[in-house]
Amino acid sequence: MTETAIERGRRLSEQFSPGMEATLEARYGHLLPDMASSVVSYVYGQHYARPGLALRDRYLATIAALAAQGDQTAAQLKINIAAGLKAGLAQREIAEVIWQMALYGGLPASINALNTSIAVFSEQDALIG
Repeated sequence: MTETAIERGRRLSEQFSPGMEATLEARYGHLLPDMASSVVSYVYGQHYARPGLALRDRYLATIAALAAQGDQTAAQLKINIAAGLKAGLAQREIAEVIWQMALYGGLPASINALNTSIAVFSEQDALIG
């Protein structure tokens, strides 16, 4: 049996961002009843599951895009940095791609994103240690 987009999405989202669908449903479900499942199906089931680019590289691209957008994406950046670490990215790779974005998103956006990454790294190190 072929896995559907929602099934793929749930598998990937639970692997890399556990509880995300439930969190979205609890926060937005009363306003947008299908939002959580739509996000899981579209983002994880269709985009992140596509062939042609390794999952770790998709997370690296996502982190770069969020870092370049500035501090308004800090919450999403935090989620994607944690997921990127789970997908096999090294802390140094994440820091380097964020620093590279200083050329495109500006120095303040890059420094804010680096601060977000340091917070995530500290949280992850505390979980491991």
